[in-house]
Amino acid sequence: MRTFSLIFLLIFTSLLLAACASNNENAPVQAVENYLNALVEKDANRLTTLSCSEWEDDALLELDSFQAVTARLEGLACEQTGTDGETALVLCNGNIVATYNDEDQQLDLSVRTYQVVQEGGDWLVCGTR
Repeated sequence: MRTFSLIFLLIFTSLLLAACASNNENAPVQAVENYLNALVEKDANRLTTLSCSEWEDDALLELDSFQAVTARLEGLACEQTGTDGETALVLCNGNIVATYNDEDQQLDLSVRTYQVVQEGGDWLVCGTR
């Protein structure tokens, strides 16, 4: 019975560690998706908390460009494509659809790669390429 309990405990611990690692691997992708959602929702406070300190002003400039339009995300799908040192590189597919005077303009998200860094223990958007 003791052996069974030990085996169960080892399996449970392994699964728990795997789940934590999997969530951490997805953190840069989630950071970009949260950033893009805050952008189209025009949530300046949230956008700056999702940006590294170096990128905050640029994030707010990007936000300003959406003030006169209604924006939404369409077909958003992001994935981490690699790293550059401690920077995670995240590429998204889909569009930001900006509507002005009943006219839609699609902005292709796949034309830039987001740079995501860990700052203060959180993954934050810190530029594009």
